Amino acid sequence: MPPTTSSPYASLTPDLILDALDSVGLRGDGRLLALNSYENRVYQVHLEDDSTIVVKFYRPLRWSDAQILEEHAFVAELTEREIPAVAPISFASGGTLSQFADFRFAVYPRCGGRTPELDDPATLEWMGRFIGRIHAVGALHPFKERPTLDIATFGDEPRAFLLMHNFIPADLVAAYGSVSSMALAGIRQLFERARDVSTLRLHGDCHASNVIWDGDGPHFVDFDDSRVGPAVQDLWMLLSGEREAMTQQLSAVLSGYEDFCAFDARELHLIEALRTLRLIHYAGWIARRWDDPAFPAAFPWFNTQRYWQDRILELREQIALMDEAPLQVA
Repeated sequence: MPPTTSSPYASLTPDLILDALDSVGLRGDGRLLALNSYENRVYQVHLEDDSTIVVKFYRPLRWSDAQILEEHAFVAELTEREIPAVAPISFASGGTLSQFADFRFAVYPRCGGRTPELDDPATLEWMGRFIGRIHAVGALHPFKERPTLDIATFGDEPRAFLLMHNFIPADLVAAYGSVSSMALAGIRQLFERARDVSTLRLHGDCHASNVIWDGDGPHFVDFDDSRVGPAVQDLWMLLSGEREAMTQQLSAVLSGYEDFCAFDARELHLIEALRTLRLIHYAGWIARRWDDPAFPAAFPWFNTQRYWQDRILELREQIALMDEAPLQVA
């Protein structure tokens, strides 16, 4: 039976995982380690030849085959130019995407390392250089299949979904509806202030957990959210703390980034707008996945009073931040 949207991975057993790998000529020795992933299912697998791989089983119905393959092709472009992105392995039968028992999957080399230390200016500069190289390639031509990061899909649609379903406590629905509406109005103002900034192919979810750092520097993983958008989308998630700290961090990132790619200062208007969109989108993402048993187990606090009170306060704080002048870089 094909996977359902309510229990998409119910039939993804250890035996099925090993059989899927066996179907593409990779024989596991039985040792599986589930890695931290909710959208897809990702496992580290030991093979009989003593090597180790990572296999990703894609969430059914999320991406089309064409969209997945376009992501794979983008990462292949990066690796061909010696940019340290972790690309899927080509199977002996050809291609990087296979299917077994209604599950589509890809296999990656295991890449060891640690999370980068983003409080180190030298690390941020190093990261900036490689993101600049990624964007130089990303600007060569657009995606044809993958979506665009926009206010409708990251803000309007998740907000509407949350308000239409029973996730927000009844006594907080009006407050969330009002504050999220104000937040989206602020986001639109900042996009209008930035005017028609250029867009390009992005990593899309470039935070520290999607970067593996070893002795050779950063290795960018998990391009699953790759899409078209403004360059600053791949930069702002490296920033944290108070305004002064973020100004210093951004200066370090851009000092490396602009070695390979010009940065349009108008995009500084979008930092808090994109952060606010991510907050709305994240709550909507959890809500849309709530029928997947993994989500109530991982996010038991999601439909509690305290959680939504915190989200309302968070959006109010973002509205105030969006009213401030954008970060300035020397």
